[in-house]
Amino acid sequence: MKTRNTTLLVLIGIVFGGTSALAGNMSKDEYMAHKDRIGASFKVDKEKCRSLSGNAKDICIAEVKVRRDTDQANKNLYKARIAQIDADYSVAMEKCDDFDGNAKDVCTAETETVKSQETNETKTQMKL
Repeated sequence: MKTRNTTLLVLIGIVFGGTSALAGNMSKDEYMAHKDRIGASFKVDKEKCRSLSGNAKDICIAEVKVRRDTDQANKNLYKARIAQIDADYSVAMEKCDDFDGNAKDVCTAETETVKSQETNETKTQMKL
């Protein structure tokens, strides 16, 4: 039985190991708030460039655009991580279906625990 549980843990580790700190479910409100913060920050930063002239102004605007694009990329990274963790969770649950009785219950519980931990880690790391 210990061998079976060890195999089970290794299986779960392999599935979730490649996606460390990936998960979460960003609500629509969180997503829209993040999008609004990006837009507001861009406008404020761009307004600061207005007092400059010539090449200094061009550099300032370019830097502001880079910050905006980076923020948007981080938002998209978060969405990609959500998709990855959901896919890994589905695979792990399918692998749990191969077990019977208590081993299946343990596998399912551990898979759900790992997903929950990954969700919390992602929310902490991504701090949207």
